[in-house]
Amino acid sequence: MINTVGVPKEIKTAEHRVAMTPDGVREFERLGVDVFVETDAGEGASFSDDDYRAAGATIVPTAADAWAQQMVVKVKEPKEEEFGFLRPDLTLFTYLHLAAYPNVAKALIDAGTTSLAYETVQLPGGALPLLAPMSEVAGRLAPQMGAHYLERHNGGRGVLMGGAPGVQPAKVVVLGAGNVGWHSAWIAAGMEAEVVLFDKNLDRLRWVDQINKGRIVTLASNRGALERNIADADLVIGAVLVAGGRAPVVVTDDMVRSMKKGAVIVDVAVDQGGCIETIHETTHNDPVYELHGVLHYAVGNMPGAVPHTSTYALTNATLPYQLEVAKHGVAEACRRDEPLSHGLNTFGGAVTNAPVAEFLGTDFVAPFSALA
Repeated sequence: MINTVGVPKEIKTAEHRVAMTPDGVREFERLGVDVFVETDAGEGASFSDDDYRAAGATIVPTAADAWAQQMVVKVKEPKEEEFGFLRPDLTLFTYLHLAAYPNVAKALIDAGTTSLAYETVQLPGGALPLLAPMSEVAGRLAPQMGAHYLERHNGGRGVLMGGAPGVQPAKVVVLGAGNVGWHSAWIAAGMEAEVVLFDKNLDRLRWVDQINKGRIVTLASNRGALERNIADADLVIGAVLVAGGRAPVVVTDDMVRSMKKGAVIVDVAVDQGGCIETIHETTHNDPVYELHGVLHYAVGNMPGAVPHTSTYALTNATLPYQLEVAKHGVAEACRRDEPLSHGLNTFGGAVTNAPVAEFLGTDFVAPFSALA
């Protein structure tokens, strides 16, 4: 059993989320697990130190104090300045995205840290229950951000998403009909834009079509259809995901060159490397750049823009898994819950997730072999 849990303050640029709400602390305390929260860790998400104290947490003055616990729960991957906190007897549970951040993978391997990644916990049907809430938030944010940067004073074409009576609305092309893409398309349609949603999975497109009754145009993804629609788009939203691996590039440099001047790209997949060839990661402090006359928005932690909502959504999904790890330890929790075993990314210096190992070009050790 794990007896202590640390919640450090996030240090990624403009990352205001925190890994646990005060209600989450209360659940750990009921289990007899002590939670140590770094001072002001929840401030950006509108949770005070007093809120955490009232739930039973101990407020500690430094990141080192929070990282000193048996298990550390975070929102984002550790930054270089946190690598020194990694150690063999630590269990780290957070979003890792190791395919996009190989330096983090190396640090975890070198330190022998046990790491569990929210984004690779996978149910038998392929669903990603701990990625889903942030995908939903990011998906709902993407059209909002796109609409903002389509405004002329923000560098865009000066197009209103819903148009006006007698005026054509913005054309929004969404790549991928998973959680991010579906929510992006849904919100964009609610803003009365013209929405085209691409995916290779025809069953998923059928589902979207049945739900939306034709308000969202669904198209099977192929190069020709993508080229025609992207050239005509005001806003392109990238939402293509491969669990644990790098996102495939589906929009080429030539496709971006073909877009209208002042059009906008929002690549939500950037924290998995991005699905747009011209993309590179940006921050909330400097979210966009222009290339080929097209504005690129590529913030790697989009839900951090709405941290109060995001922290609640994240804790709702992650808390049951965190409690299982605390109650039973990593090995037994993984044996009891196979989806959790897919979340095990590193253990004892080995990479224990197959897609991550493949992308990193390192040996893969099956989770249960490593844990034996």
